[in-house]
Amino acid sequence: ESVGLMLDEPTYFLDREGTLWLQDHLARYPHTMMIISHDRDLLDNAVDQILSLEAQKLTLYRGGYSDFERLRSERMVLDQKMIKKQDTQRKHLQAFVDRFRAKASKARQAQSRIKMLAKMQPINALVTDEVRPIHFPAPDKLLSPPIIATDDVAVGYEPGHPILSDLSLRIDNDDRIALLGSNGNGKSTLVKLLAGRLAPEHGTVTRAATLKVGYFAQHQLDELDEDRSPYDHVRDLMPDQPEAKVRGKAGAIGFSGLAANNAVKTLSGGEKARLLMGLATFAAPHLVILDEPTNHLDIDSRGALIEAINDFPGAVILVSHDRYLLEACADRLWLVAGGKVAPFDGDLNDYRRMVLAGEGQGITVGSKSSARADPVQARRAAAGKRVETAPLRKRISQAEVLIAQLTRQLHKLDTTLADGALFASDPARAADLSKTRAQVVAAIAKAEEEWLAASAALETA
Repeated sequence: ESVGLMLDEPTYFLDREGTLWLQDHLARYPHTMMIISHDRDLLDNAVDQILSLEAQKLTLYRGGYSDFERLRSERMVLDQKMIKKQDTQRKHLQAFVDRFRAKASKARQAQSRIKMLAKMQPINALVTDEVRPIHFPAPDKLLSPPIIATDDVAVGYEPGHPILSDLSLRIDNDDRIALLGSNGNGKSTLVKLLAGRLAPEHGTVTRAATLKVGYFAQHQLDELDEDRSPYDHVRDLMPDQPEAKVRGKAGAIGFSGLAANNAVKTLSGGEKARLLMGLATFAAPHLVILDEPTNHLDIDSRGALIEAINDFPGAVILVSHDRYLLEACADRLWLVAGGKVAPFDGDLNDYRRMVLAGEGQGITVGSKSSARADPVQARRAAAGKRVETAPLRKRISQAEVLIAQLTRQLHKLDTTLADGALFASDPARAADLSKTRAQVVAAIAKAEEEWLAASAALETA
């Protein structure tokens, strides 16, 4: 009888549902186990020691990956060379905080953004000097929303046998959407439809007139020409540009100097993924679709990808089994199951409980495994919860209305004060408006604090 396990990247070919089942199984495994993995959620829940190989030395840390990351960070901070890097990382984190506060009136984004802010600091503190950043170029200008809308769409590969139907969806400029659902339920079919690579069988797909979509999927790694270099692949997209500009673009996606001349077949899986992401987003798209982008990336590179996604001002759709990536980046969850696509109202913890309650069988909309409780009792419980949380939801709504009103007032004040001539022609009025502006800014901050407190209380409830 086997009393030990050695697992090398066990989640690589698994979907999110299979990963959740494996994670739960390994957490209860009673014997010795050794795992090589870049899935930090698995490492946080299934192991109690981390053996780290750095600078040709092995160091043993007690605890899961988050404990290891904290302890390693504490050791690194002792190095004087880390002080400047820490300061830069704090500024980067503050930029995310500022972006969040500016969008605090958007309730659907806020909860995930709070979680992202709480989790970004450990990632930032541990991206090593050797890990190159990932960058998605911003589109020239954002488009009028929605950038994509579908109306009663059915889509599939064989006429009369759609994989998905009744699709009435909307995607806006600032959406961060994660797709949930076990393999085979149609996630890849949906992203191909949205990317324009698969035509609808019936129904209407409306796209913004100048919409550009960047699409990355793992299977595309096989489409790279193994005998050509990153420089050659970039050159194909810039046929009329001088070599210096082509070299500059290759460097921007992570292949500078001689590295741009290496044949693709000599690159690691992570380098190929970086190249493909750079090529997919080359034209500065308005929407980036990432289908399992982390499979070949180590943990620090996944951190760099999270920064790239959150820095990107356009829309992002994610398919991934990496919970940490989804929690740090996704604001909305769509469940793809049973031939349908519907918003998932819970968070990833709720989804994990649903998957495990189905004993690893995945979730199908309308199936017995997706709702084992008595439906009448479930409706009564939901109604009771709505009544219980109504005062909190009212506080949130009131705060949102106030923030919107104050933000409009602030915009008007800024427009007036931007006229430099006002200070010369009517200094008293300019002074009064400046004082009013300060009061409005303070009122916005107070309203945001009220919104955050009510939102946190609602999440706890």
